[in-house]
Amino acid sequence: MTALENISSTQTTKATSRNKATKEKPAVKQPPATPIRSKANDGDGAHTERITKHDRVLSLLNRREGATIPEMMEATDWQQHSVRGFLAGTVKKKLGFTLTSKKLQGELRRYRIETKRGR
Repeated sequence: MTALENISSTQTTKATSRNKATKEKPAVKQPPATPIRSKANDGDGAHTERITKHDRVLSLLNRREGATIPEMMEATDWQQHSVRGFLAGTVKKKLGFTLTSKKLQGELRRYRIETKRGR
């Protein structure tokens, strides 16, 4: 190897290591895009309504018999403290619903949203 080749290879090595150091970090991967779901039925069946965990719990609470905490846990895959937090923070405070609970002898406590009945 001649002196010129040796200098050239050293410069190339320095240049590539410098490029590695200043190389930009790869962009953060975005989760795959999900199709936009619309409540409107346009007839092709491609767009369906999205049912969230909040919607599931609210529909359980709106039933005549209400729902128990284990039923809400099963519907949402949440832990017990998460269900209780949702009831206190979202249902009562944020949404402003009147949440009632009833416990009959030998049964679990049932929670439900009180609806105002018109005259």
